[in-house]
Amino acid sequence: MNSYRRKLAAYIALTKPRVIELLLITTVPVMILANREIPDFWLVLATLIGGALSAGSANSFNQVIDTDIDKIMGRTQKRPLVTGEITRTSAIVFATVIGVISVLWLGFLVNWLSAVLALAAELFYIFVYTLLLKRRTSQNIVWGGAAGAVPVLIGFSSVTNSLSWSAVILFLIIFIWTPPHYWPLSMKYREDYEAAGVPMLPVVKEPTVVGKQIVLYSYVMVAISLVLIPVAPMGWIYLSVALLGGLWFIVEAHSLLNQAKKGEIKNPMRLFHFSISYLTVLFIAIGLDPLFFFAIS
Repeated sequence: MNSYRRKLAAYIALTKPRVIELLLITTVPVMILANREIPDFWLVLATLIGGALSAGSANSFNQVIDTDIDKIMGRTQKRPLVTGEITRTSAIVFATVIGVISVLWLGFLVNWLSAVLALAAELFYIFVYTLLLKRRTSQNIVWGGAAGAVPVLIGFSSVTNSLSWSAVILFLIIFIWTPPHYWPLSMKYREDYEAAGVPMLPVVKEPTVVGKQIVLYSYVMVAISLVLIPVAPMGWIYLSVALLGGLWFIVEAHSLLNQAKKGEIKNPMRLFHFSISYLTVLFIAIGLDPLFFFAIS
């Protein structure tokens, strides 16, 4: 029994469940926004399952492709393909099966627009980000963020079977959020990325340059988040969170830049962890805002 549990845990680890969790956190609030009230429970469940399977497939293929890198980097040396808990062939079969299931699941139980979006995101993450960009350009994570932003499109289309400018802005929020979220992590593990030959921005540029880029993206992200207010439209709950959270994000970004200028970056992971909290709270506000105003209307 213990061996089965260990094997199951290994397959779950292959999908990068913590990444999936973050993706799904953004999906449900968008479904509420698109519907202007709580959507059908079974539609939400079907969308979450399909989205999780699609993201899990993409993440599994990512680990298959990056096994050589994962062996070198300290924070990834316990991944199941590195330890040998799962064979490369088994991982490919697993990733393919759940990827196919995800498309069919979304197509038949949600709608085919959502299924196509999920498939496009998975193919982009595998072929464009992992195979083409990750080892070739310092802008890898910038474009890789596009795949991570697609779940909001899936959430929106699952309810409306269409997309709108609101969906586009939600996509852009996560797309622009990704670099200032991930670059602090890259700063923390700069030596690992350098040893693995992955040209993350903190590997090829000085900390001050990275800090300035983080600050720039932070300002753009906050500006885009405010554009959602007239477009969606959103009320005071979202406005308050977007303004206060965005201001806090910018302050944290400037703090990291100031540390870089002094040549002593004490804890780049502070911004990394805060960015997760920021995105979570922002999307909770996206879900709560229409519910509140629907209740009082």
